[in-house]
Amino acid sequence: MTQNSLLYEPEKGVIVEPTEVCAYEKSSQESLDDTDGSHDGFRDNYFDVDYCDSEPTNVGSSRQKLPVFRNVERTDNDNGASVTQPAEGNPVVDPLLRLTRAASDEPVNVPTTEASDSTFRDGSDLYEGKYFNTKKDLKRKLSSIAMKGNFEFRTRKSNRSLWVIECIDPNCSWRLRASKIVPESTKFVIRKYVEVHCCSLLNRNVNHRQATYVVIGEQVAPQYVGVEKGPGPKGVQTFARTKLGAQISYYKAWRGRKHAHTLIRGSPEQCFHILPSYFHMLEKLNPGTVTRIEVDGESRFKYLFLTFGVAIRGFRYMRKVVGIVGTFLKGQYRGVLLVATTQDGNGQCYPLAWGIVDSENEDAWTWFLT
Repeated sequence: MTQNSLLYEPEKGVIVEPTEVCAYEKSSQESLDDTDGSHDGFRDNYFDVDYCDSEPTNVGSSRQKLPVFRNVERTDNDNGASVTQPAEGNPVVDPLLRLTRAASDEPVNVPTTEASDSTFRDGSDLYEGKYFNTKKDLKRKLSSIAMKGNFEFRTRKSNRSLWVIECIDPNCSWRLRASKIVPESTKFVIRKYVEVHCCSLLNRNVNHRQATYVVIGEQVAPQYVGVEKGPGPKGVQTFARTKLGAQISYYKAWRGRKHAHTLIRGSPEQCFHILPSYFHMLEKLNPGTVTRIEVDGESRFKYLFLTFGVAIRGFRYMRKVVGIVGTFLKGQYRGVLLVATTQDGNGQCYPLAWGIVDSENEDAWTWFLT
């Protein structure tokens, strides 16, 4: 063993200094020459460590000597076989021996508990010069890419005409810069785009900031087109996990489902706003149809009444019995739905009129029946 060699003692987790090499060499030689077997297996607890040169850490500093671990054959006490695997009970030695290179002069990095850096592309179809109709469309696209790639980004600068984002890891090279084509336009174009990530695995997770309820709702919205109900909050959670690679809470899934309903069917405010136009078209295309909307003193919605002309004309052939009933609504603004029905010759329900009021009270029923 040379003067610039070290001995590694895994049971104590220490590296013997060069000044102690001679003492260990002597002890090692005595153990190997021992005939009574009392020191057999001395090599089980010690492994050779050589020095390698490293680059200077700063200007003016000298090269440092770094330890490089190498496989050392040890003697199995039971059968005398030579093996290079560490003995059981020495967990410190095991990762070192697995990553060393036997009979090699190349330095080997000592393993650490941190994840190593890697390089990967985000897998998108973006490129410099690509256009988007609005800044919102660009944000929606980048959020979808981030969720599928399990990485996060943060906004470095944002205003009406500029958007600059970068990976959440400050050491990562991924970044994007987009701006308006001209100040008067709403169209955005990608000016600078680096699609390669070199961030640590520890910064990639499925619970990232880009998985907002708005993005989730936009992605799941097509599943509510042409159906009566669509997936519930748990179904939205499953969709986000399997299709988008994001783990979201039940509450966020509920909000995403509500946003999807708004995109497909409109918000309650929008629906109330278009009621007059809707009733006008019903009266125009269905002769004999009667509609009415009642508002309060502040022009806010109060009552609604609707009966189709075909229902009025068909009533003469029905039994002369009318039933009325009311049921509560579950929408954002609540209310009560009133219905008037009768029976045909087969005893089946025949709807006559519908109304929406604030509650089941005398004023509401009087207005509905008159």
